[in-house]
Amino acid sequence: MTNPPGRRPRPEDDLPEPSRREAEDRDTERIPRVPRDGRRGRYAESPVIETFDPPAFDAEELLGLGDDEIGIPPGPRRVLPLEDEASARVSRYLFPTERYRGEWKRHWIHITPSILIGIAATFALGFLSGYLAKQHQEGLTAVIVLVWLGVMAWVIWRIADWYLDRFILTNKRVMVVNGLITLRVAMMPLLRVTDMKYEQSPLGRVLNYGTFVLESAGQEQALREIKHLPNPNELYLRVVEEMYEPQAVEARLGRPSEEARSDDAT
Repeated sequence: MTNPPGRRPRPEDDLPEPSRREAEDRDTERIPRVPRDGRRGRYAESPVIETFDPPAFDAEELLGLGDDEIGIPPGPRRVLPLEDEASARVSRYLFPTERYRGEWKRHWIHITPSILIGIAATFALGFLSGYLAKQHQEGLTAVIVLVWLGVMAWVIWRIADWYLDRFILTNKRVMVVNGLITLRVAMMPLLRVTDMKYEQSPLGRVLNYGTFVLESAGQEQALREIKHLPNPNELYLRVVEEMYEPQAVEARLGRPSEEARSDDAT
């Protein structure tokens, strides 16, 4: 078959007449369409929507995706949960318009040297008491016992002071409250903190404690270095979030922020 002038040859031109006509009919076959509604220009019939049942998983397939044996979900560690209420020791130092975020005791490594001194004093008392008893030195034995009692009283005082020591975070400042006999309260407003970092020694990385260093624009600082804080990474994120994203903290707590309250008042 010869092609008309101005028409490019096609592969089906070389086929016999019946096969060529079938190929042309397939190329020019109209696609059936759903009739339209003349009033609104929409399809007269709604398309059929297929529904599927949700996939089912057994316990073996979900193994390892939930909490572990001690109840901690897998994945990276999150910021520590926000506390609800301050303790009686801390609440007396908070003013009414201040929002409490949490309080933390120092890591137990802070009290470890005092405990080791008490243990060493006890062993020394036992050794010297036995030695002086053989020498019939009852007077020196009594003196050593009194010295040991003084050391143990100091150790108990140190433990009590550590137990009452608190690092406190609010929406306006950070504070440290410590002291059993002589009370000390140091604080720094978050607005004055120009730089903040935490340091971890090799032992601190193993036992999960660190030292916070706060820098301020002022010359003298009542609160600059805070040693032996637990979970320093999570605590650092908590303080930084309070400094730079206070609205996010309020939103997580479900409370209106101060800016939102001022906008509502105006």
